[in-house]
This record gives sequence, C-alpha cells and structure tokens, in this order.
Amino acid sequence: MPLPKAELHLHIEGTLEPELAFELAARNGVRLPYADTEELRKAYLFDDLQSFLDLYYSLMAVLRTEDDFEALAEAYLARSAAQGVRHAEIFFDPQAHTARGVPIGTVVEGLGRALDRSQERHGISTGLILCFLRDQSAESALETLEAARPYLDRIVGIGLDSAEVGHPPAKFREVYAVADSLGLRKVAHAGEEGPPSYITEALDVLGVERVDHGLRALEDPSLVARLVRDRIPLTLCPLSNVRLRAVPELSAHPLRRMMDAGLVCTVNSDDPAYFGGYVGDNFDAVGVALGLSFEEQRALARNSFLAAFLEGEEGVREGYLAEVAAYEFPTPPLP
Repeated sequence: MPLPKAELHLHIEGTLEPELAFELAARNGVRLPYADTEELRKAYLFDDLQSFLDLYYSLMAVLRTEDDFEALAEAYLARSAAQGVRHAEIFFDPQAHTARGVPIGTVVEGLGRALDRSQERHGISTGLILCFLRDQSAESALETLEAARPYLDRIVGIGLDSAEVGHPPAKFREVYAVADSLGLRKVAHAGEEGPPSYITEALDVLGVERVDHGLRALEDPSLVARLVRDRIPLTLCPLSNVRLRAVPELSAHPLRRMMDAGLVCTVNSDDPAYFGGYVGDNFDAVGVALGLSFEEQRALARNSFLAAFLEGEEGVREGYLAEVAAYEFPTPPLP
C-alpha cells in the first residue's frame, strides 16, 4: 500500500497517455501525425518548456466531447489511486479548448462526471482549478472566468499556467481580483522558468495562497524567509523539472535544500503522461535520488494535505492526516 498523499499540481490534459490519445482520435475522426502509440511516445521527449507545450496543445485536438473529458479524468483517477492519492486538486485549461470550438461546459461537465464518482470508485476526493493561459491576453482570461460562472459550483479555484517568461503575474491582476470577489481560491505558476520576483509578484499582486513550482525561490533569501514565515506551500514537480531542464538531474533537485530551509514543500506530477511518472513515481524517484528518509517522505505527504483546499470539509483533512501518521512503510528485505 503506497503512502497516502494529496496531489495539488496536476494538469488533466497532461495525463493524456498515447493509448487514450489514439482511442479518442479514432472515436472523433482525428488524424494524428504518428503511425502508432510507440511513435507518439517517442515524441514525448522535449528540449524545453516550449517544445513540450507545442505537442501538448496539438494533442488536445482529440478531446471533443463530454465523454472524452470523462475518459481522461477517469484514467487519471484510476492511476493516481494506485499510487496512494487520496485527494486531488486538478487543473484544467479551458482556453485551450474553447479556442478549438469546445465549450467550457463540455469540459467541466465531462470532467465532473468522473469526479462526481471519484470518492466512491477510487477513494479520492477532488477539486477543479480553472487555469488561465498566461501567454493569452488578460481580456481573454476575464472572458473565460465570465464563461465559467454557470459552473462555479464545480470549481474550487483559479490558477495561471503555460509559458512563464515574459508574462509576469501582474498581467492578470484584474481577473484575480474578480475571482477573489467570487470566493475562489488562488494559485499560480511562478518561479519555474521565471525569476524569484515572479513569486513575490504572485503573492503581492495576485494574492495567491499556494505557489505552483516556486523552484527558484532559493535565489532570494528574503523571499524564502517570507514563504517560511507565512507558511506558503510550494507544489514542486521533480520529474517535470528534470524533463524540462529546469534542473540538470534529479540528484541536483533543490527539494532537500528547500525542506531544510523550512519551506512547505509538496511533491506532485505536473503532466505525468509526458514527464515520465505520476505522483507516486515522483515520490519514489526523488526519495532515491536525494536519499529522503521515510519520515521526510511522511512530512511531504503531510504537507500535501495541509496545503490542500479542504476547508469546509469537516474532519476530512484530519482524517487524511491521521492516515499519513499511521502509515507503516514497508520493511526493506534483509541483505
């Protein structure tokens, strides 16, 4: 049985495995420029964030109907349950779909079908976080939030993703203010490619409660002190960071240094179909690469539930934390 954990940084579009991509392409009459799943899997190798995003958005063409989004979410939930996930806050990118003529309602209702039965079928509680594409205009973000109003009962918060450099958080000041007035929780990608100042701006201008990635926070000691003081969680994605060359190799990942500095770190998978592993795989890989003890891994799992948007769910967070505390790590075999 895997260590119980919450996943807080997961793009549902990034869970599209080659097999499901071909299945949905056949269902919807979409021709993919790959001979088979093996050729497509080989294409899941990237030089940088932009080359990943180019493939990521092009493959979304197979997602057309509520059934497609339901199948996508159901496949993710089944995989994550097997890796110990007990709570998942799932990002989705409506602008990437509405730009293709797929209404936001199709996306939300399709995902919602799978999420509505997730607790019963997989033992996973869920929340949806609507992300704005930061390389699109602020006006487009506002239009997207307006289009989402009929579905806000299904959406717990907003986020900000896609290409970071050149698109500072302050660009989205107005849409975050509107979201705040609607009672939505607020997160944003910052400090993955972008400088530490983007993290500070996300906190000061957007009022984010969690920082997605935050990898470069260590470059600014005063920022680290603030994040520690205010207990602002960071949703780190180790395998993603290696695949996108944010760090040269897993053994060089700053996670341990961040933990030692007192930062509230969590481990997540980001876009697992593309980056080589789901959240349990990330835990296992970084545990080996950085020599994390069982108790350090337990602390990361505990942080994930403390950082989750579980307010208002009486006793739920406490129940998950009790599971983490009671978890018995497998005894390694004798040599």
